[in-house]
Amino acid sequence: MAVVQQPYEQPDDVTVVHLTAEYSPYARTGGLAEAVNGLATFQRRAGLQVAVIMPLHRTVRDEAPDLEPVGLPFTVQVGPRSEEGRLFRVAGRRGPGPDVYFLEHLDYFTRDGLYGEGGVDYPDNARRFGFFCRAALAAIPRLTQGPVVLHAHDWHTALAPLYLRTVLASDPLAATTTTVLSVHNPGYQGHFPPAVVPDLGIPWSVYDWTRLEWYGKANFLKGGIAYSDAVITVSPTQAEELKTAEGGFGLHDVFRGLGDRFLGIINGIDQSIWTPDRDAQITAPYSAASLDAKRRCKTALQRSYGLPQRRKVPLFGFTGRLVKQKGLDVILPATELLGIDAQFVFLGNGDRYYADALAALARAAPDRIGVQLDFTDRLEHRLMAGSDLFLMPSEYEPCGLTQMRAQRYGSLPVARRVGGLVDTICDGRTGFLFDGYDVADFESAVFGALSVFQDPPRWQAMMRAAMAMDCSWESSAERYLEAYRAAAARGRGAR
Repeated sequence: MAVVQQPYEQPDDVTVVHLTAEYSPYARTGGLAEAVNGLATFQRRAGLQVAVIMPLHRTVRDEAPDLEPVGLPFTVQVGPRSEEGRLFRVAGRRGPGPDVYFLEHLDYFTRDGLYGEGGVDYPDNARRFGFFCRAALAAIPRLTQGPVVLHAHDWHTALAPLYLRTVLASDPLAATTTTVLSVHNPGYQGHFPPAVVPDLGIPWSVYDWTRLEWYGKANFLKGGIAYSDAVITVSPTQAEELKTAEGGFGLHDVFRGLGDRFLGIINGIDQSIWTPDRDAQITAPYSAASLDAKRRCKTALQRSYGLPQRRKVPLFGFTGRLVKQKGLDVILPATELLGIDAQFVFLGNGDRYYADALAALARAAPDRIGVQLDFTDRLEHRLMAGSDLFLMPSEYEPCGLTQMRAQRYGSLPVARRVGGLVDTICDGRTGFLFDGYDVADFESAVFGALSVFQDPPRWQAMMRAAMAMDCSWESSAERYLEAYRAAAARGRGAR
């Protein structure tokens, strides 16, 4: 059933301005682009005034070749450099979604990668995203004249709250802006040598252990946390994990010290797109009430990966960035599992090491293992619809979106009991959870799932329970609005 979106009461006619390095479909490396798109889109549909500002990456022009300038070029002072930026938007686009603006800097953003190439970060990333933050703050008054909720996402935009409350503290924008920072992936924090402090025009007084400094480096995420009225991570369980030495990525004391400024709100997915009974990208529509057509989707997925079309064999799916976080160090050595009479399909791109290792598995067992390294949305939809089980043994997972999609399509996830996976999978009812980040625990969970797979009535009952899960943005977006209001009250008190 479609979710009916009710308009929200707007707090003081505020405009929510999202700052992000990625935004689907224009630039994407992982879940950040989709999470920001989902939240911003839902907020706009529900009646809030919403704008998104992101860099004008080369991939933007691939997706939207017809861009139009918004005003004239402008200059911003970033440390000793006076740099020029310009705003663009998609030409002729008018619709119900958020207004998306692209900041152009030909030297910084017209590159093949978003953050680096060949697995190596660009050496000037501090300057690139320092400029983006300063230029975005300069652009905001050109887009709205009322009060603003500045919602920054991850380390790439974390300097925006810091700049606003330090070097721009006397600017009129600072007096009417509430600052919120979302931590999507705390494993990436933006660590740079101390020399970037004056190079980016940041006062040296900020470089201390309570704010920007972290073990002799400038930590952009930490600096943004220090100057935000609210800090939000993307699941309640992740919020608790970040307060521990084991799960805090070196910032556990910082997260602990935030008190009620810190909370976890689970991400959602767009259930009008991720729903198998109306999905035009899959071979045949199906629903919890009528599962037969899922068999056709399975056959089509097997065929597309060049695997034998066997109806009764269990088919495992995996899609995501090919990086350590996603649990490939647990999957690849699981020789007992990978050797059974089952099929495995992998979809994604990322680190060459994992891509090569998966390709080697496929060459060794072409009748059981298929690998596709050219990720597309269509292939992801088809993988969700065609697989029986979905592998997600993440080392850590702040929220995760793919496990929600998998459940919507009746592909039961086998996932590690961490972060948002705990908050979105009901163990033994809509999926299977395990604890240890090791091959033994992982294989034990998978073989337990396979024993249920051999019991069709029980398996179909779990499929139907999973497909009934409400993974929409509605309740999460309402919690964001509550967080904005609390942050605005807190910020007014502090100022």
